[in-house]
Amino acid sequence: MPSLSGNIVDVLKKKIFPGTLKIKGSRIVEILYEPKKRYKNYILPGLIDSHIHLESSMLPPAEFARIAATHGTVATVSDPHEIANVLGLRGMRFMLNNAKKVPFHFYFGAPSCVPASPFETNGATLGPKEIEHLFKLKSIRYLAEVMNMPGVIHRDPEIMRKIQLAHRYKKQIDGHAPGLTGENLKKYINAGITTDHECFTREEALEEFGLNVYVQIREGSAAKNFDELVTLLKTHADHCMLCSDDKHPNDLVEGHINLLIKRALKKNIPLFNVLTAACVNPVKHYKLDVGLLQKNDSADFIIVDNLKHFNVLKTYIRGNLVAQNGKSLIKRSPLKPLNNFKAKPKAEKDLQIPIPKNFIKNHELKIRVIDVIDHQLITRKKLEKPLIKNGKVVSDPGRDLLKIAVINRYQNKPVALGFIHNFGFKKGAIASSVAHDSHNVIAVGADDKSLLKAINIILKNHGGICAVSPRKTLILPLKIAGLMSLDPYAKVARRYIEIDRMAKTLGSHLHAPFMTLAFMGLLVIPDLKISDQGLFDGKKFQFTSLFKTQ
Repeated sequence: MPSLSGNIVDVLKKKIFPGTLKIKGSRIVEILYEPKKRYKNYILPGLIDSHIHLESSMLPPAEFARIAATHGTVATVSDPHEIANVLGLRGMRFMLNNAKKVPFHFYFGAPSCVPASPFETNGATLGPKEIEHLFKLKSIRYLAEVMNMPGVIHRDPEIMRKIQLAHRYKKQIDGHAPGLTGENLKKYINAGITTDHECFTREEALEEFGLNVYVQIREGSAAKNFDELVTLLKTHADHCMLCSDDKHPNDLVEGHINLLIKRALKKNIPLFNVLTAACVNPVKHYKLDVGLLQKNDSADFIIVDNLKHFNVLKTYIRGNLVAQNGKSLIKRSPLKPLNNFKAKPKAEKDLQIPIPKNFIKNHELKIRVIDVIDHQLITRKKLEKPLIKNGKVVSDPGRDLLKIAVINRYQNKPVALGFIHNFGFKKGAIASSVAHDSHNVIAVGADDKSLLKAINIILKNHGGICAVSPRKTLILPLKIAGLMSLDPYAKVARRYIEIDRMAKTLGSHLHAPFMTLAFMGLLVIPDLKISDQGLFDGKKFQFTSLFKTQ
């Protein structure tokens, strides 16, 4: 492709002009200004997701690229700590090698928290030695989100050694600071943290701007902070980026960063402010070799119909046409299973919760319940009177108090049990081997029989997501680390949509039941969560008991 003409959108110079790109190989060698020409279409820099866990799409990198490119995405800044928690360096090598099979810009970070905390069981450990090994690789661009906020604030030697290595190797350091403010935020940022994708409010974001932090405005399948934060692009575009964090396959088929741009434009955010966040800032901050429509840049750009509707017509990466009119032109890369799964099937007795032996009948017994907030990763905690049958505490669908279980997938250990509110199931159960960040098996059910069935389906398949009802069972196997599928993206999306729809027929009103379930094991985000080792208070950062007697 020697040349391409259209209305060129120069985001760096903040101007639009009719012109022609001269391309040689993978680079732009000349840009011609043609004032007398008239073109309908617009040529813009390609879009970048500044923070994503590719595994959340349930697709390996090469397959993710095939669908993301149709939406104008040319690059991702990716934290592979999901697969690293399951398979360690072996999982990292898989991601790096698979990413090389396609014409797409993948930039990976070295996961800083593997395991995510000492309060859960995972499949591998990445200590300072492993982090240094990764930093020596050209494809590792940064230290991925530092979730251990208490460790940074109190200068824990282990996490500080990793941060020091990042400084030594001149790597950026990504943050993760939900709800952190004041002096503790300053201590955290002063360690060298440069970004945060966990801002829930404008106030949090403004405080972080004052500390010279890049705020990554997030809109994913579970956490949705775009509407709260998007107006910041009017005043702080130079310190904002756009990201999804986690994007399930059904949502990814519908769109990616392009949808955020459309929404921002509808809210009358200036075009160049939006594109600065979507294209320019990730390139500058992470020093990416992704083109910005400048001479000698990599030939990475998109063509859209106009600057109002922003429909992506074509996507080019390194001078290659990789997507056209919603169809991917990237060829599939066949894969083989790769996993770490040792758990054995469970029995109904493993799910029983007897009332405490020291319970006195004239005292009121209460249980601590995880209270889900739709579209958010944070939860609330509440106290509720349990439903007791035959001396056992059981699910109470009438009050939407359902049993939640976490099963250690790496060892045969007792099942961790608790209760959760707002899943809404009147019958049946769902289960998943996608459970951040250690990815043990997690399940919620309206009764023990359904719960057990869902759990054992996942264990039998060595990973996946499933939904069960009295009459029907659906599963999407995830043969790569229990996180990603071997199938084409369209097939994965269709199956996911079927299972998601089934979960909602069980009674759930959550926007994304499986994505929400996956985050109920993420202990570093408060308030109340659960790991394979038990119920966890995210504010006190310690385990707590299910029962509270009064």
